[in-house]
Amino acid sequence: MVRCLIDLGLRSGEVVKLQLNDINWSNGTINLVGTKSRRADTLPLPVSTGAALAAYLREERPMTSNRAFVTSHPTTNRSQPRASYAQYWPATEDLRHSAASRLLRAGAPMKEIADILRHRSLDTSAIYAKVDLNNLSAVALPWPGSAQ
Repeated sequence: MVRCLIDLGLRSGEVVKLQLNDINWSNGTINLVGTKSRRADTLPLPVSTGAALAAYLREERPMTSNRAFVTSHPTTNRSQPRASYAQYWPATEDLRHSAASRLLRAGAPMKEIADILRHRSLDTSAIYAKVDLNNLSAVALPWPGSAQ
């Protein structure tokens, strides 16, 4: 599921809501329903992400009739308090920022980044896809005529 956060920039709540039927293996897409924007979205499913999800289903996911992609493991100690995914929000939000920055570095246009993150505004995506100014300044040439 971490691959969905890293590769697709999904929100933690979107990952938790994923159902087995949301993945269209033949089309190589993943359907998001009940997102923050309250609309259904379809994203391309990268081959490496799909392979990781398939491996999870074959090797890690407990046998259950539950259609939720993420299920509780049967060995979970029921006496331990269950953590809400919301407590991990800052970390998962950082993964969305990382995904946007990675796409920007790979040369993806801002419109494509906005579509993947499902932002309505390019300005919002620009906040997520920040350019690393420290690293950029290390490789930038001095301005012509300026003191070095």
